[in-house]
Amino acid sequence: MSRIQETFQRSDAKHETVLIAYVMAGDPNLSTTEKIVLEIEKAGADMIELGVPFSDPVADGPTIQKASERALEKGVTLKSVIETVSALRKQTQIPILLMTYLNPIHAMGVELFFKKGRAVGIDGVIIPDMPLEEAEAYLALSRRYRINLIFLIAPTTSPSRMKKIVKAASGFIYYVTLTGTTGAPLQETNSVVEQVSKIKSLTKMPVAVGFGISDYAQARAVAHLTGADGIIVGSALVKTIETASKDAFFLSKLSEQVSEFKEALRWP
Repeated sequence: MSRIQETFQRSDAKHETVLIAYVMAGDPNLSTTEKIVLEIEKAGADMIELGVPFSDPVADGPTIQKASERALEKGVTLKSVIETVSALRKQTQIPILLMTYLNPIHAMGVELFFKKGRAVGIDGVIIPDMPLEEAEAYLALSRRYRINLIFLIAPTTSPSRMKKIVKAASGFIYYVTLTGTTGAPLQETNSVVEQVSKIKSLTKMPVAVGFGISDYAQARAVAHLTGADGIIVGSALVKTIETASKDAFFLSKLSEQVSEFKEALRWP
């Protein structure tokens, strides 16, 4: 059983919704990223989604785009992010997902990417700009190297396409609540409830909901109303990390923030 599966099963047994915390690798630098991951794990994060900085992050809103730009200015690359995961694995066994785009993977070499990922203990990969129709080679390599390939489903995804995605995906399904980018506010939950229900009717895989979840009450409401197995929080945390250069106490503030998100996802 993978670390991802174990995490969802453990949280379900404890009557909790899994908290997946997004962090841009290398913002403000890679050594601080290591400290951030360890700190937010202690605070209650169940999984870490590490963003790989990229010059054209089409799925990311302004907050994460700026974090990506700051990391790129520091010379952070896919290779150095993988090395950071290797360093983290000496200190933690929390599931780590990489959120990256096709270009950095192609530049490294697709098989080498999966081989290195397996060697350092990456559990899953999210590639927002990879259409299902072009995923055959990635799917084969993800199975060979036992790294979950996590697909996104959006509000505009048709039922027939949903069926194809859940058949191909592994680890969990990432339901994107918005048709825009990360960081935009989630206005209403009725459509999210409907879509998550549709996905759950097609698969026994866990469903995690992300995009637009910016506060604790919203996280709790989405988890409760949709029955989602996981909640993904990104921009809200990245905004706190953005203050790192000006705020010596940003780590404690980030820890408190994650702790409150996790508390919102615990059920009686």
